[in-house]
Amino acid sequence: MSTEQNKATVRRWYLEIFNQNRLDVADEIHTPTYTNHDPYAPPGGFGIGPQATKNIVTLYRTAFPDVHFTVDGQVAEGDRVATRWTATGTNTGSLNGMPPTNRRVTVSGISIERCEEGKIAETWANWDFLGMLQQLGVMPAAG
Repeated sequence: MSTEQNKATVRRWYLEIFNQNRLDVADEIHTPTYTNHDPYAPPGGFGIGPQATKNIVTLYRTAFPDVHFTVDGQVAEGDRVATRWTATGTNTGSLNGMPPTNRRVTVSGISIERCEEGKIAETWANWDFLGMLQQLGVMPAAG
C-alpha cells in the first residue's frame, strides 16, 4: 500500500471509529493481531485485534460520549503513519472507576501506526494524560 493509502486508513480510525462510533469499521481496518501500545491502558491492556479498538473506543466514549477527534497533521514513511491529533469531550461517564466530573477537556497526542497490507497492525500512542486529569480536576495543576 502507498503511504497515502495508509494515511487514509489511519484517518478512518479517528474520524469514523471514534467520532462516529462506527465500531464495525475496526474489523475492516485492523489486523487480527492488532496491538495498541498505550502507556495509559488499563491493567491487562485492551486486548488484541479489532476487539482491542472496540474496547478502547467504548472505554473513552463511555466517559466522554461527545468525544471528537481532529487530525491535526500526518506524516508517513514506509509502513508507518504518525498522526498529531486533538480530542475534545465532556466527562459525563465513569472513566476506569473515576466518577464523572461533567468537565470539558481538550487533549492532544501523537500516535504512530504500523500498517500491514492496508490495515493497522500496531499503534504507539503518546498523549497528555496528565493534562486531561488536571482539566478534570482530579489532579492538581503544576505550580
